[in-house]
Amino acid sequence: MHDIIPDIHGQGEKLHALLPKLGWRQSAAGWINDAPDREIVFLGDFIDRGPDNAGVIRTVRSLMDAGKARAVMGNHELNALHYHARHPGTGEPLRARSAKNTAQHRSFLEAFPPDAPATREVLAWMQSLPLYLETARFRAVHACWDEAVIAALARETRDGVLDEDQLVAAADKDHALHARVETTTKGPEVPLPEGHVFHDKDGRRRAHVRLKWWQGEAASWADIAISVPDPAELPPGPLPEFARAGAYPAGARPVFFGHYWLDGRPALQALNALCLDYSAGGDGPLLAYRVQGDAARLDVAHIVSAGG
Repeated sequence: MHDIIPDIHGQGEKLHALLPKLGWRQSAAGWINDAPDREIVFLGDFIDRGPDNAGVIRTVRSLMDAGKARAVMGNHELNALHYHARHPGTGEPLRARSAKNTAQHRSFLEAFPPDAPATREVLAWMQSLPLYLETARFRAVHACWDEAVIAALARETRDGVLDEDQLVAAADKDHALHARVETTTKGPEVPLPEGHVFHDKDGRRRAHVRLKWWQGEAASWADIAISVPDPAELPPGPLPEFARAGAYPAGARPVFFGHYWLDGRPALQALNALCLDYSAGGDGPLLAYRVQGDAARLDVAHIVSAGG
């Protein structure tokens, strides 16, 4: 049996309120559950935004070190690794230390200053996290399970874990690995047809759109686009085949993911796809899904929440 927990973003209070609802409690020996074979799968994005980055990491790592949890890397862990690492040739950070990037990373930096021994140790742990997990019953990824992309990562990496050279390559927009890691941790984007743009929530013009990769039956841009405030700005007519090339197969085993900052009542994205991120990094609740019985039949009744 498994508990699937998505993006926590430094919200230690929400995490510690959620765990007892799943049957976990602290003892002298650490976190335990009355079901001895129960395991947590975390979907990444442990850091940034919230006030308790160190506490969240400490709890997650204690569960993992005890063999009671596994985790995948989120885009915020990837961004942190690139922010703190330097290119072996130029010496420049792999992720620009701009005002925007630093502000997004501030709550982590307050707990883990650059180049501090504790920071280096936590970053090494982050780099040990795989980009995806697959069990006999379900799959877990931070943002997108594209079968062709995951197959390529399986060939190129050691069980989905990036080594030092691959971490550098993943920051290079001209390297093939960059696109695969970006898709997996941040979700797929495709260009709109020439001449078409939309305005995002901040009013910026955008010519690329993020995709609901779980929508295999999408027939139009409005069906498949996500994070578009005014779908009327999207191109009319049928959806080009390339836009749904990576759609998740209807017959594949269930996949759990986070990343998308949803709101409202939790719902299945597809019969075999479930996003569990409902904005816990802000004012939303932290959710979990209890995998038990027939995992092939996803049911929102198995969702547990805390906070928000």
